[in-house]
Amino acid sequence: MDSAIRGQEFSNINSVLLAREGQLLFERYYNGYSADSYHDTRSSTKSITGILIGLAIDMGFIPSEKESVTQYFDDKRPFQNPDPRKDEITIEDLLTMSSMMECDDDNQFSRGNEERMYLIEDYFQFFLDLPIRGYAGFATKPEDAPYGRSFSYCTAGTVLLGGILERSTGMPVDEFARKYLFDPLGIGEVRWQITPMGIPMTGGGLGLKSRDFLKLALLFENDGKWDGQQILSSEWVKKSTTPQAFVREFRGEKYDYGYLWWQQELGKDVKHFSYYMSGNGGSKVVVIPDLDLTVVITSTQFGSIDGHLQTLKILNEFILPAVKE
Repeated sequence: MDSAIRGQEFSNINSVLLAREGQLLFERYYNGYSADSYHDTRSSTKSITGILIGLAIDMGFIPSEKESVTQYFDDKRPFQNPDPRKDEITIEDLLTMSSMMECDDDNQFSRGNEERMYLIEDYFQFFLDLPIRGYAGFATKPEDAPYGRSFSYCTAGTVLLGGILERSTGMPVDEFARKYLFDPLGIGEVRWQITPMGIPMTGGGLGLKSRDFLKLALLFENDGKWDGQQILSSEWVKKSTTPQAFVREFRGEKYDYGYLWWQQELGKDVKHFSYYMSGNGGSKVVVIPDLDLTVVITSTQFGSIDGHLQTLKILNEFILPAVKE
C-alpha cells in the first residue's frame, strides 16, 4: 500500500494510520504532510458535531434527541414558508439527515443545497426558512423507506445543530468541544472554520491532526471510554453507529446512516460491518468492530467521487487482507 501511494497509484492521499486493539501499528504521511499537519477533512466534522450533541444530552443540557429544533430559535420567527410541521422537526431528524425540510446537497436544484447557504450571512435562518419537502411519484416516502426515514444529505441541518449546542449549553461550540471532548482526549489545538455569523462551522472544515482523528475513532471503539474514563455514554455510541436511515445502494454496496456516522460492510470476500466519518476529498475515519481495527485515511481528492472510491480500494484491497493475514 505504501509503495502504491508513493508511486501515485492513488492520488492526494496525505496520511494513513492504523490501530488494532488500541495500539498504533502503522503511521505514514505523504505529499509533505507530517504528524503535526492539520487536515481539512470537510464533512467528517459532522460526526464530531454528533458527538457534541451526545455529550450535551449526557450532561442534561438537552433533554433528548427527540426535542423540537425550532424551540431554540424563536428569535428567527416568523419563518418563511410557514408550516406548523416545522415545529415537529427534531434533533434526531437532523442527526439522521431525514428532516422534512427541502434540503439536498446532492441536488443542485434543491433550495437547501449548501452552496446556496454559503451565499448568505445567517445560516440558521437559511435552514429554518426552507419549505417542507414534497415527494414526487418516483421518490420514496418515509413510511415506505427502511427504518421509516427518507434520507437527504443536508449540511444546513448540521449547521443548525451548532446553534442548538450554543443555545442549550450557554457556551460557544468551540469552548464546549474543548472542555468536554478535546481536553479529555488530550487533543490540543484544533482549527475551526468560522461562519459569517462568527460561530464555528459544525457542518464541515474542522482541522485536526491525524492522530486526533484516531483518538476519536478509538473513543467509539471503546464504547465512549478513554483512559478508563467514560467520556461519552455507551448508549450514545450505540445509537450513533446503529443504522437509522438507508442512504443508497451504489455498485452493489449498501450505505446506511446513524447519528451523523456512515455505515457500510467492507471487505471483498468476507464482509465486516464498519462505521465511519467521511468527508469530501475521500477522507475516512473508520472503525471495524469485529476486527478491533481503527483506520484514518486523509485525502484531498476534492470534488469527485474518485476520492471515496480510492479510499475504499485501499481499505478493501490492502488494509483488510493484511490485517486478516
